[in-house]
Amino acid sequence: MFIRQIDYLLALAKTGHFGRAAEACHVSQPALSTAIQHLEEELGITIIKRGHRFQGFTDEGEKVLQWARILAQNWEGMRQAAAQYSQQLTGILQLGAIPTTLPVTPLLTEPCQLEYPGMTIKLVSHCAEKLIRLLDNFELDLALTYLGDSRLKGFATLSLYRERYVLLARNPDPGLIKSHLSWRDIAGFPLCLLTQNMQNRRLIDAAFREADATPNVKLETDSIFALYAHVRSAGLYSIVPHSMLSQFELHQEVTALPLTPELSREVGLIMRRQSTSSPIQDAAWQIAQQLDLQRRFDAMITTAY
Repeated sequence: MFIRQIDYLLALAKTGHFGRAAEACHVSQPALSTAIQHLEEELGITIIKRGHRFQGFTDEGEKVLQWARILAQNWEGMRQAAAQYSQQLTGILQLGAIPTTLPVTPLLTEPCQLEYPGMTIKLVSHCAEKLIRLLDNFELDLALTYLGDSRLKGFATLSLYRERYVLLARNPDPGLIKSHLSWRDIAGFPLCLLTQNMQNRRLIDAAFREADATPNVKLETDSIFALYAHVRSAGLYSIVPHSMLSQFELHQEVTALPLTPELSREVGLIMRRQSTSSPIQDAAWQIAQQLDLQRRFDAMITTAY
């Protein structure tokens, strides 16, 4: 009963609504409310602010909520450990990724599920700030993001590759295919880029500023696949991390050209630094350590031009 009470409490925190929390837990609303009331009685404190509808948590309730997240994670870890001891690791790997790394995630998720068929993966995409917050709240196990972030102090990090930004072009003029294509050279091209709220775009804008050049942006989108589509079908150019090339259906007429000076960022996995990690976290982390993504991605840009 205690674990169910914890689950009910976390569902209420996530949904902010008694009815939706009950639905998520597959119980009736009165059953959920009664279970939480019993938890309050056992602890001797008021957890929920009550009125005609859910009004949030008391100060004491917020502290209980933090412990509830830790308890839920430890319980799931214990279940996974028991399954691992019987050679049948099962459970849900909660994986987060910044948008520009989404094309890379199958290179991790596939070997994880080949090695552990009982593993289910829940993949979400958010900005780096939200991924860090979700990790802190025990709502994610691992996240794929840029490692050069001062907010990652206190997190375990695993470098997977250094992404290099390239110019994506369709049937480029032979004069462009040279070894020192600069940011100033490409500033006047009709470009399609990610929107300005994304880290990828901020890095590119900074590179143009460093070159004292203003990019000719014709289209902005929040989809990396839309970038490729507009290069291939609309006569635009784009600037993308070379790690994305492995997921595009590269045609002979689409070319990836290196830029000078090189713009690059280190990408890797992050995890809360804690005394005991769950078996499913350990399993995914160990598999990630065996990946040779740098060689794979560098080979793509080498053969692209």
